[in-house]
Amino acid sequence: MKSDRNPAGTVPHRAVEPLPYRFDVSEVAFDVSGVTSEGATWLASTGGYPRSTRALWADRPTAPVVIPCGSAFDVVSAPAIFGRRMLDRLWDEGPGSGPVAAHRGRILLFAAPGTAQRLPSLLEWEEWGSGGTSGRGSAVPPLLCHGTGDAVTVPALAAPPADGSRQDSRWLVAPDTRAPWLPTPEILVWAAVRADRRAALRKIVEPVPGAPISIFPPPDQDAKVYDVSRRR
Repeated sequence: MKSDRNPAGTVPHRAVEPLPYRFDVSEVAFDVSGVTSEGATWLASTGGYPRSTRALWADRPTAPVVIPCGSAFDVVSAPAIFGRRMLDRLWDEGPGSGPVAAHRGRILLFAAPGTAQRLPSLLEWEEWGSGGTSGRGSAVPPLLCHGTGDAVTVPALAAPPADGSRQDSRWLVAPDTRAPWLPTPEILVWAAVRADRRAALRKIVEPVPGAPISIFPPPDQDAKVYDVSRRR
């Protein structure tokens, strides 16, 4: 019986491996607690070579990467504890947040483009660390603003291992869409002021002298889940 699956004079079909530039982050199995494929596309779009960036992530989804600021987003970097207080205020009393990462003892809040230029003047107007009569922000290190011409290191795209180990670089609110909502400078100033007030209230109820005080945050502090469905 004649078969037409391999006619005479033809070469049998062979699967061809895709070239690196054809790699797509959508082919990588990202966990829901990490960055989605749409979020990875948004992050990659900030650089001049998005295809190369996606190819790198497809090959090494567990490696941190440096991406530029200023086009799709700016980044506000805060000390870990104060940054978490700002984040809690944004979610408990405000509109939520954009993507947020923890990296080497600091909190990186992704903000609307132009925030790095506008936020310092708003903080100065609020007497942030100016030594004014309000004393606002006198004990808080300055917030670092990264905008056009700057770059930041972001955590790996894949979710952290499920072995319970603490990671020094991880997503607290991972990018989940191609156009995530980003807070404006005014919203971040509001969150900073609220966080500072909350810290001042906590000082009033400090433990009695002589009581043991831990310098470490509560064990469940990093386990807090932010409901992104109510962000917009």
